[in-house]
Amino acid sequence: MAPELWPSTALLAAYLLGSIPFALLLGLSLGVDIRQLGSKNVGATNLSRACGRKWGIVAFSLDFSKGLVPVLVAPWLESKTGTGQLWKEGSPAIFLGLAAIVGHVFPIYLGFRGGKGVATTFGVMAGLSWLSTLLVGAVWLGFYLTTRTVSIASSVSVLALPIVVFIIERNRPSGFGLLLGFTAGVSLLLILRHRSNLARLLRGEEHRFGVSRPGSRGHE
Repeated sequence: MAPELWPSTALLAAYLLGSIPFALLLGLSLGVDIRQLGSKNVGATNLSRACGRKWGIVAFSLDFSKGLVPVLVAPWLESKTGTGQLWKEGSPAIFLGLAAIVGHVFPIYLGFRGGKGVATTFGVMAGLSWLSTLLVGAVWLGFYLTTRTVSIASSVSVLALPIVVFIIERNRPSGFGLLLGFTAGVSLLLILRHRSNLARLLRGEEHRFGVSRPGSRGHE
């Protein structure tokens, strides 16, 4: 393949990988269509509610991996293409990670109606800044254990993401501005994806794990 075709081909591959709806496929393999249950969302949390927590963990791990893998292959891709207008200051990893996130949120296989994108974003960030990911993961866990509400934990953690990246990565030798802009943009996208959850929170209708509420609905 001509070197100039590698960037566009890699971006398309990352998007198509991100578009794979692992939670939906796992549910269908178990005889359950999660698009018809709970929040009707094709994410790991809705699968967990429908089929059990272990399957939710499997789906989360797969969604996490489809964000991490494109970031990990970015250095190899850069070695194939060399530096150019698109690939600057570590940008292959950021662009490929973004493509995977967009694929999960707007998957071509499901008419561009996908999941919330939290797990895939965590996977991308694990490859870009593992320490930031650990700290944001701790924020998620703390709020989840306190509230037992996935949407609260997810919303707070994605809001914290650019702040944590600023603190941890501000002294990196290159690419800090692009990384910070990426995390801020993804944070905004994920908050918008959670707007229905936030509306249910305001109405007191959002689902809490371990708490049974007639008529309550889920997160992902």
